This record gives sequence, structure tokens and C-alpha cells, in this order.
Amino acid sequence: MDNNHYNNCKWIQFDKLEKFMFSALRASGIKAKDASIISDVLITSDKRGIDSHGIGRLKPIYIDRIDKGILNPITKIDIKKNKKGTTIIDGNNGMGHVVAYKAMEIAIKKAKKYGISMVCVTNSTHYGIAGYYPLMAIKENMIGITGTNARPSIAPTFGVENMLGTNPLTFGFPTNEEFPFVLDCATSISQRGKIEVYARENRDVPDGWVIDKNGNTMNNSKDILKALTSGDAALTPLGGIGEITGGYKGYGYATVVEILSSALQKGKFLKDLNGKDKNGNPIPMPLGHFFIVINPEFFMGIDVFKSIATNILIELRNSRKSPNEQRIYTAGEKEWEAWKYRKDKGCPIPPALEDDINNLVKRYNLENPLL
Repeated sequence: MDNNHYNNCKWIQFDKLEKFMFSALRASGIKAKDASIISDVLITSDKRGIDSHGIGRLKPIYIDRIDKGILNPITKIDIKKNKKGTTIIDGNNGMGHVVAYKAMEIAIKKAKKYGISMVCVTNSTHYGIAGYYPLMAIKENMIGITGTNARPSIAPTFGVENMLGTNPLTFGFPTNEEFPFVLDCATSISQRGKIEVYARENRDVPDGWVIDKNGNTMNNSKDILKALTSGDAALTPLGGIGEITGGYKGYGYATVVEILSSALQKGKFLKDLNGKDKNGNPIPMPLGHFFIVINPEFFMGIDVFKSIATNILIELRNSRKSPNEQRIYTAGEKEWEAWKYRKDKGCPIPPALEDDINNLVKRYNLENPLL
């Protein structure tokens, strides 16, 4: 694991940061139970080494949006339709983590009874690290799947306009190993959150991640964030620019997530999620999510599932390696390695994030976790 880009960071213990986030969320008007869920989702991201979706998003994505009036700190969840194995939820523009947590709870409960379930959500908001919710199913010895649409960021293959969100399609499987299999990634080469991390660290992004209106690659992370917001740049789908390296595959999977996040629950999609009215003023982004839970006990049983899944993962890691590589990973393993590295050391806080934390400390008169 490359930790060189953490050289300018302070390392702060997770419990201090989680307590701080809880306090900041409470001060912003969020109920205690909901603030606990949100801070747990965010700190889980940092614990797993996914800095793009942890405490770094507390202020700019959640508290700033509450301030702008485009995110409701009081989460009211309505059940729009409820059948045996399926449910449709309206999140009423509340905190996406809370809505998603409730949706996955329902899906788990139904899968215990019916073997497989699906819960679809409309009018929700950004729900944090997608992998958190399959982990909930894994704790119950079940398979968890989730996806969400997002504000337009990805251009379709042969296009330059940001139409699709980064639209993660996320799977989690229980195994017999120390860590479960969790595949949590965007359907673009890089998600916006990773570019935000690069911008905080004053780093350029690699060629091919982002294109401008003329289809040329962009590298300056701060310029990219401005251009993505204005619609003058777009992320490229998994596979990259054009068809030669398979960009149509990422484009296709992003479209799958977009449809499942909107068509089943009669939700908004594509440009309706850009967060602006016709005059360019900020408005809510009514995101959709979906959650699928599969109970292996209704098939050949959890022991059989775990045994075969584990054997597959071990054989993959033990396969022949490239001459210059020391190790082959399977999904979820690097996050486990990150946790082992960080569990005593804490979470890296770069200077730009220190400023955000200090601003919140001053605004709400909170205990400073950096001290």
C-alpha cells in the first residue's frame, strides 16, 4: 500500500473523528439517531482507506448542502408500496445514509423470510460509501447488492456531455476469510470524490480520467472540479475514451444503474439530477437507490456459499503473477489491509481538510479533534 501521499497529513484517531462528526451533524439540525448512522457510514469509509467518501465530505457535501436548503436534515421516510419481497421508499430529500440504512434493514428482513428481496428508493440524497450497505447484509450471512444514480458526471461513449452519474454498482459476499468480498466502485474510471482528494492534495489526475468539451483529456484537479460543476468537462466511463479499450462497457453499466435507480420507483434521472434550476440556482438532487439482498440458505446454504466463494478468491490470489508484481488482490482485501494499517494510527487529515474541521469547530463551538 502506497502511503507516500500522506506525508503532509496529521493522523487522528477514529473515535475522536467520529465523535466530532456526530457533534457537527447534531449542531446542523440532525437527530441523534440519524447523526449516529451518518457518522458511522463516514468513519467506515475512512477506516477502509476510502478517503474520498469519509470525513472529507462532511462539510462540502452534507453540511454545506443543508446550509443551502437543498438537503433536509430531518429525514422523513415514507413507504410508497410494500409487497412480499419488494418495497418502494420515498426519502423526502432527507439524509441519504439514513434512508439507505432503513432500506437495507427492510431488504435484510424480507430476505430472511422470502430468500430474496429488493427495496427501491426515490427522492433520496447522497448516501456515502456504497459498500457500507452490503456489509450490513454480510453481517447477517447474506449477499448484499446496491446501486445509486448521482448528479451527471459521465459522458456516454463518443460523447463529451456529462449525462450519467458515477453510478456505483456494488456487491458484497460473506466468506470464510478475515474479510468479506466487497466490490465497491464507480462505473467511471474515477469518481468525483477521488478528484476532490487530489485537489486537496494539489495533485494532477492521470490522462484519460476526464475530458473537456472537445474530448481532450484534463489533468488539473481543481480546474476539473470547476469544469464538472459548470458542465464543461465529463468523467470517462470504465474502459476509458471510445470503444477500443472498452469504454462502452462502463457506459453500459452506468446506464443499468441509472435505470434501476429510477424506472422501478418512478424517480428522477440524468439531467434532472444536476442540482440546478433553469437560472443556475442550487436545488435538491432527488437521487434513487436500489438494494438487493439474497439469502444463501434458500439455495444450497451459507456454508456451501462461503466455502466456494472463499476457494474462488484464494485460487485467484494464488494464480501466476506478473514478473514485476508481488501480489494479486481480490475485492475487499485492500480495504482490509488499509484497516490493519490505520486501526492504531488513525485517519489521515490533509491541510485542506484541517481547515474544514477548524471552521466547523469555530462555527458550532465543538471540541477540536485535531488537538
